[in-house]
Amino acid sequence: MRRINRNRPPHIRRKDKAESITEGPNEAASRPIVGPPSDTVVMIQEALGNSPDVHIRKMANEKFVVSYIDSLTDPKLLSELMSNLEDMIQEGGEASSKEQFADSISAGSVKLASTEREMLSGMLTGAAAVLVEGVEGALLVSIPGGSRRSVEEPSSQTVIRGPKEGFTEDISTNLSLIRKRLRTPDLRLENRVIGTYTQTRVVVAYIRGIAQASVVEEVLKRLDAIDTDSILESGYIEEFIQDRAFTPFPTIINTERPDTVAGSLLDGQVSILIDGTPFALVCPVTFFKFFLSSEDYYQRYDISSFLRNIRLFSFLVAMLLPSLYIAVTTFHPEMLPTTMLISIAAQREGTPLPALLEAMLMEITFEVIREAGVRMPRVVGPAISIVGALVLGQAAVQAGLVSAVMVIIVSFTAIANFVIPTFAMSSAVRLIRFGLMILAGSFGLYGILSGIIPLLMHLVSLQSFGVPYFLPVAPLSWSNIKDVFIRLPWPRMNKRPEYISIQNQVRQGNGPKEDPNKS
Repeated sequence: MRRINRNRPPHIRRKDKAESITEGPNEAASRPIVGPPSDTVVMIQEALGNSPDVHIRKMANEKFVVSYIDSLTDPKLLSELMSNLEDMIQEGGEASSKEQFADSISAGSVKLASTEREMLSGMLTGAAAVLVEGVEGALLVSIPGGSRRSVEEPSSQTVIRGPKEGFTEDISTNLSLIRKRLRTPDLRLENRVIGTYTQTRVVVAYIRGIAQASVVEEVLKRLDAIDTDSILESGYIEEFIQDRAFTPFPTIINTERPDTVAGSLLDGQVSILIDGTPFALVCPVTFFKFFLSSEDYYQRYDISSFLRNIRLFSFLVAMLLPSLYIAVTTFHPEMLPTTMLISIAAQREGTPLPALLEAMLMEITFEVIREAGVRMPRVVGPAISIVGALVLGQAAVQAGLVSAVMVIIVSFTAIANFVIPTFAMSSAVRLIRFGLMILAGSFGLYGILSGIIPLLMHLVSLQSFGVPYFLPVAPLSWSNIKDVFIRLPWPRMNKRPEYISIQNQVRQGNGPKEDPNKS
């Protein structure tokens, strides 16, 4: 067995073979691309570790060199690019500047790269680097390829009436879905690249003249302050830029619906799209925005208002119902009607556990079943979760471990939790519910109140990019209530929310409108 000298630092063990592994991220120098194409090719191969998917194609006695990454480029566009270069060679292949070569290429969009870093970054995003002898720099021809998922219906935010298109993992496709809905030159897209290793493209979208400039600047400032190795999903960005980290309530909405993003931009909000994920971020938001659905604006105002109040009621049920049951049955049985009290007492007569432990056991069991249904294969997951809940619940009642009324309480609580349209808010309710159950089992209704009052104080103190989180209730704003608990008919909703957009508030009707082209 080969012995390793453990006294040596790890970074110098077997240096001859592992040197490239123990080094940090590729620090491609910002040196200008000069010299013959053969020298630049050597640099590319060394910088990318002689990867087998990096291809080098030489033409006309190495006067023309095309370097690209096979797994990131489109074969058809690459073939068209090579045809363009062959035509240039047959015509003489002489030009005095990079701009003349760029005008001769029709395969894709062309960008001029003057440094090695720019060239490598372009190749890693699906571009082919064209090197020409006697011409400084490189031409980056964008010919992106690779596997892409087609546009499908969103899986987490389904609607009965409304568009069936959802975002994909390709940010270019997502931007096209937004452009298709917002055909205005005032739509602005700010591009950023975040992540030392992933080099993830992040785009900030807003409508000039509607979104507040201070909010846009704050979003860009927080994005520019991110210093991390990788951004693999929008959740990374959300945690980096949120106002307060230690809170169960989300202060940024994530959505995979293009129509939701378009509607948010028209209200004056800002959207953040991240390459590699179908979930876009929308900010700033308020607490009540998490109970709205894009379908509310496609159905009639009366049914939309009714459904909004159903969601708010379900939120209260999912958060308070188990704790209220524990508090009343344990500390305040005199609050129940005599008939109901006798019925509950008869059911609980043979159960060995107190109400708090009984509720905890059922809630934790249901959380385990739900998590198992999510993680199992999609074909058997729903069946296992439903059958498991029914079988375990019935068996627990027959075994005398829990009462039948407790199964009803936990089941209705779980159903009410699913009514909340935003998964992030429903997850927050699940966490808060356990805390209130412990307080109810310890102090009764006084314990519940001692938990709700700090919770309300916390909600009032939160902000989302400078916007109070509990608007328009605290501080109270009557003019913005029209699109919170109820939704007025569209002809009556002639102004945008004042707490989000303070400029160009008139969206329809005969009121005065500001010119969005004004600076």
